[in-house]
Amino acid sequence: MTIDPALASEQFCYLTTTGRVTGNFHEIEIWFGVADGKLYMLAGGREKSDWVRNLIKQPKVSIRIAHQTFDAVARVVEAGTNEDAMARKLLVEKYRSPCDDLSGWGRTALPVAFELNA
Repeated sequence: MTIDPALASEQFCYLTTTGRVTGNFHEIEIWFGVADGKLYMLAGGREKSDWVRNLIKQPKVSIRIAHQTFDAVARVVEAGTNEDAMARKLLVEKYRSPCDDLSGWGRTALPVAFELNA
C-alpha cells in the first residue's frame, strides 16, 4: 500500500496499540516517517516505552494520519541492518531543526516498522 505524499508530510500521526495488560486501546501522538510503503517510528525509551511493549505483545495496530486511518502490523527493526540505518536517517532528517539536530536520539532510539494492510 502506498501513502499519499501529502499524508507523509504531516508532522504527527496517532498510533493506537492494545494494552498488553488491560486489553484497552491506547493512542499516542508520535513522529513518523514513510519509506518504501512502510511507516517508521523511533522509540526514545526503546523497549521500555509502553507503546513498544504493547505492540510486541499485540503487533496489530491502527495508525491515523490527518483524517485517514490505516490498520498495520508492527515489528521492531533488526539492529544493524540497512533498514535500521534508513529508519533512523529518515526520522532525524524529517524532524531536525536549527536548534536541535536530534543526532543523539537518532543513534539511541529503537526503530519500529509498520506494514500497512491493503
